[in-house]
Amino acid sequence: MTSSVPSPDTAPDALPVVRLKPKANARAIRRGFPWVYANEVVTDRRTKALAPGTLAVLQDENRTPMGVIGVNPQSKIIGRMLDIDPAARIDQAWFETRLAKALALRALLFDAPFYRLIHAEADGLPGVIIDRFDDLCVIQPNAAWSDVLLAPLAAAVQSVTGVQTILKNAAGRTRTLEGLDDVSVVLAGTAPDAPIPVPMNGATYMADVTGGQKTGLFFDQRANHAFAAGVSRGARVLDVFSHVGGFSLAALAAGATQALAVDGAQPALDLARAGAEAMGAADRFDTRQGDAFDVLTALGAEGAQFDVVVCDPPAFAPARPAVDAGLRAYERVARLAAPLVAENGILVVCSCSHAVDLAAFRGASVRGIGRAGRQAALIHTGFAGPDHPQLPQLAESGYLKSLFFRL
Repeated sequence: MTSSVPSPDTAPDALPVVRLKPKANARAIRRGFPWVYANEVVTDRRTKALAPGTLAVLQDENRTPMGVIGVNPQSKIIGRMLDIDPAARIDQAWFETRLAKALALRALLFDAPFYRLIHAEADGLPGVIIDRFDDLCVIQPNAAWSDVLLAPLAAAVQSVTGVQTILKNAAGRTRTLEGLDDVSVVLAGTAPDAPIPVPMNGATYMADVTGGQKTGLFFDQRANHAFAAGVSRGARVLDVFSHVGGFSLAALAAGATQALAVDGAQPALDLARAGAEAMGAADRFDTRQGDAFDVLTALGAEGAQFDVVVCDPPAFAPARPAVDAGLRAYERVARLAAPLVAENGILVVCSCSHAVDLAAFRGASVRGIGRAGRQAALIHTGFAGPDHPQLPQLAESGYLKSLFFRL
């Protein structure tokens, strides 16, 4: 796959044209907003007939070219800005340029090749996620244009990074919204037949890159794992919604005396235990499988106490219509978790819902803590690590919030 891979004709003079309506916010797009909504373009019969993933030149109402977009008439986001140069050719060489810039940043940030290599819009590849696990990369092409151009994208990944194995992960809500399939495949090399050990914050995590959640591991919490580990020396730690032991294994590596990981998925807990064994901490580690709310309630009834309690749930509000219900869920998490925190202990609550802003999430968490009869001081607010850069013009790219309270 290291040789040049043919792709659909992306020569600028071969591309169709999509035009903005007079009242569309062309100024925002010119200033870096990467999305074009369906109600902003002239959706005539020709535009509606474009196949999902088609590349097109975006024009403003005066027919002035604004750049090359990936089009999907089946999505509310009908266009994703790929290049502000209307003459850009989106081919393997173009991908290699974007990837090289992204790789240079990660090489500066990390001393081992385990990180998010491409974070969608913020790295110039809208809708594309690429996580790297040493000699393997997992690509999530979550936008139609990247699915169509997956071959040159994968070839560019191999050319720039030198990795031998590339997997396509087709799971996730975003691909469904784009009308894409859910078929995951091997694009290069051979898929591993065992979890990959990932060193991070002194801990060892086991990433199931073929059958696990998302790409197999959540790199975004790395900095928050480290902060929590720093306040976990000599502590009893509860890690709820633990997945493969993100917070608990980091805490054990930092010297926690005991850690309990809680998750609804037994396979994730098995991977967490394997990680604890790999780092020689199995005697200080335990797991509990079950619904997180039920387990929190049960632990409260048992009178359990921990010095550090972490709750890192999945997105309770994956879209704006779910915000109110999501905030109630975050409040409930804080209310159930707060009684489990020992006096002067630490409660960590996290949200990966991009539709819930920081102020609303903080408010819900504080309400929950108050309803539990506890008083709190906010000592730290964490976000996704630097391998998950934010595009300033796109609020959704700053999705992760982690609040650290002393109770």
